[in-house]
Amino acid sequence: MTPLSQIAWPIGAYLLGSIPFGLLLARCKGIDLRRHGSGNIGATNVARVMGNGWWWGLITLTADLSKGFLPVFGCKLAMAGATDPDFWIACTGLGAVLGHCYSIFLGFRGGKGVATAAGVFMAVCPFAAGIAAVAFLIALKKWGYVSAGSLAATALMPVLMYFFCPVPEFEFMAWVTACIIWIRHRDNIKRLMNGEEKSWKKDNPLPDF
Repeated sequence: MTPLSQIAWPIGAYLLGSIPFGLLLARCKGIDLRRHGSGNIGATNVARVMGNGWWWGLITLTADLSKGFLPVFGCKLAMAGATDPDFWIACTGLGAVLGHCYSIFLGFRGGKGVATAAGVFMAVCPFAAGIAAVAFLIALKKWGYVSAGSLAATALMPVLMYFFCPVPEFEFMAWVTACIIWIRHRDNIKRLMNGEEKSWKKDNPLPDF
């Protein structure tokens, strides 16, 4: 595999990650997600804002997961036997997450990256991704805040990668991804600290991905 074709994977992942599927779906009904609901372009706000939204939300969630899973899985297959495959796989995963969070098509703005990151780690280490999903559900049940569940699962991922997929490049990817998602959740963190975050138990709002 040539260096150019190797570089093409993370670049392609970034461009794919940059496609705001939720925003595009909502525009089919003349709705700008950034001006409705939570303002987020992810699956939950699609479900919240659009009529019969669960179907639209499910489509968006699947698309956002796929933005992370497909390029990384494809890169793993393409890089078999190549030089430094783990490095390029990690770069591809980071490219997908960065694309979703800082889309070139949206002036380098975007979503929070949780669903796309989940797709990335499903392709890299499904077992670790599954444990993180369980951690999300436990945190959600215990504290009642979806953002807390997302932050807990994201913070746990580097540890899970250390134990279940001890590849330095993947561990680095997990740390960088966690930092990106925590930065994207900075407003949620402020609301959690001030006791102003919406509680799933009380208000039953849909989670933002």
